[in-house]
Amino acid sequence: EPLFEAIERVFAERMPLAGLSLDRVRIMGIVNVTPDSFSDGGALPDAAAAIARALELEAEGADILDIGGESTRPGAAPVPLEEELRRVLPVIEGLAGRTNARLSIDTRKAEVMQRAAAAGADVVNDVSALTYDPAALETVAELERPVVLMHALGDPRTMQDDPRYDHVLLDVFDYLSARVAACEAAGIPRRRIVVDPGIGFGKTLEHNLELMAGVSIFHGLGCPLM
Repeated sequence: EPLFEAIERVFAERMPLAGLSLDRVRIMGIVNVTPDSFSDGGALPDAAAAIARALELEAEGADILDIGGESTRPGAAPVPLEEELRRVLPVIEGLAGRTNARLSIDTRKAEVMQRAAAAGADVVNDVSALTYDPAALETVAELERPVVLMHALGDPRTMQDDPRYDHVLLDVFDYLSARVAACEAAGIPRRRIVVDPGIGFGKTLEHNLELMAGVSIFHGLGCPLM
């Protein structure tokens, strides 16, 4: 029975994501309104620069713009709630209505999810897969927004110290499977869930290569894959 279910999930049509059809690969552009993110930290010192960068990414082909105010790179420290809100809300407000791309809020905090959605965010993207904030599951269920669940091993501060797995591909699959089940139990339907194996988050180079080589296993969760 579970095998047939898994096979059905692999072939089931993926529902549109915030109105975005998933009949082809979609591109997410990353807008880090942070001083220290690994890809572009410090490059966007204020809301105006972040908005301009986001519109540039859309012009280059981004279908989704992911706005984050808390770096979760290896070694990063948590950002206080007020500071995170101060960084991301003006960017979302400035982009809402000015772009055809979907807006995604990259956060681990329920209140940021809520305030960002009110400001115009279409998608919630949580690197902790809704485990960091006890209110996050309920908040996403109430918001009725799609959510991206990412796998990360432990906390950003320590995740790269010495990551170990029994079998990285199966361990990450089992974790994401359990998080999808937790979401469903909280009233978030599978059709609104995206899974992300979290390349580079608590993984060595070997782990990352193993995940990428076996990435098709995640289609068995019946969710779009980021």
